[in-house]
Amino acid sequence: MNPLRRGGSARLQSAKGAASAPAPLDTQPFVPGPGDYAEFLRAALPKQQKNVASHRLGSERVWLKKAGPRHGKWGYRVMAAVARMARLDIIKPVPNPGGEAAIATEARRLRQLAAAGLRVPAVLAQQPDGLLISDLGQSGRNTVVLQEKLDQAASAGPAALLAVWREGLAAIARVHVHGQHLSQAFDRNLVQCPDGVIGYIDFEDDPSEVMTLAECQARDWLSYLHSTAMMLEAAAPEAAGVHWHAALAEVGDEVRARIAEAARRMKWAQRLPASRRWGRDTQRVRAVARLLGRWHGAGAASSGSRKP
Repeated sequence: MNPLRRGGSARLQSAKGAASAPAPLDTQPFVPGPGDYAEFLRAALPKQQKNVASHRLGSERVWLKKAGPRHGKWGYRVMAAVARMARLDIIKPVPNPGGEAAIATEARRLRQLAAAGLRVPAVLAQQPDGLLISDLGQSGRNTVVLQEKLDQAASAGPAALLAVWREGLAAIARVHVHGQHLSQAFDRNLVQCPDGVIGYIDFEDDPSEVMTLAECQARDWLSYLHSTAMMLEAAAPEAAGVHWHAALAEVGDEVRARIAEAARRMKWAQRLPASRRWGRDTQRVRAVARLLGRWHGAGAASSGSRKP
C-alpha cells in the first residue's frame, strides 16, 4: 500500500457518488433561455430528494441546491475541540444557518467572487429555498477536484505531489490578491477547470460574518493545510515547508501573524496519538500541528517568512 495515498480508491469512489451523477432530463437538444433556468428550478426543486444534485439541460450540466438543515461546517469534531482548547478562533467551525439563509449566503458569495474575477459557478436561478448554478466544466469536458489530483500525484512520488499542492497554494493566493476569502478552502472544494484554471465551490457559510478579513484568509491557508497535511508529512515535509513560506511571503503581516499564532497554540497537538484507532480527524490535526511546528519553529524558514 502506498503510504502517501489517503483513502485511495474508496474515497475517489465516494466522491463520484450518486449526488455527482448528472440526471438526464431531456434527450432533445435544448438551449435554455433566460427564463428557462428559473422555470426549471421551480419545477425540479420539489422533486429532488438530495440537498445537492446535478442535472442535464440538453447538453448543459447544472447543479441544484435545495435548502437543507443546519449542519456543522468543518465536519471535524476533533478540530473543533482543538480550537476550543487552544483558544484559536480562526479554526473554529463557522456557524452555518442552513435552510434559506444558507441558500442566500451561497448566492451572494458566488456573485461576489465572480465580480472579483474569480472562477466560480454562475448563479443561473434563485428562489428562497433553492439555487441553480452552472457547472465549471466546459463543452462537455469535466472538472477535476484537486483532492483527486493530489491522490493521483501522490502515487507518482513527492515531486509530483508537491507540484499539484503548489497549484492549490497559488489558487488560494489568487483569491486573497483580489481582497476576497473562501469558505472551506479544503482540497475537495478547489476544482481544476478544463482550461487549467482552478475554480472554487461550496459557500453555504461566510466566515467574514464572525471574523476579520485577515482571520478569514489565515483560515483559508490552515483549511488547505488541514486537508493535505497527512500526505505532505508522509512525502516531503521539508520541501513543502519551502513552498509554504514562499506563498506566505506574499501575504500581509496580520495574516502571517495569525498563522504563526496557530502554530504556537497547536504545539501540544503534536503529541496526539498517531494510531488509526483514534480516527482520521485526530491524525489530520496531529499532522497539521507537526508541520506547523516544523515550519514555524525557532528559526524555521525565517528568510522566507517576510517580504524583503
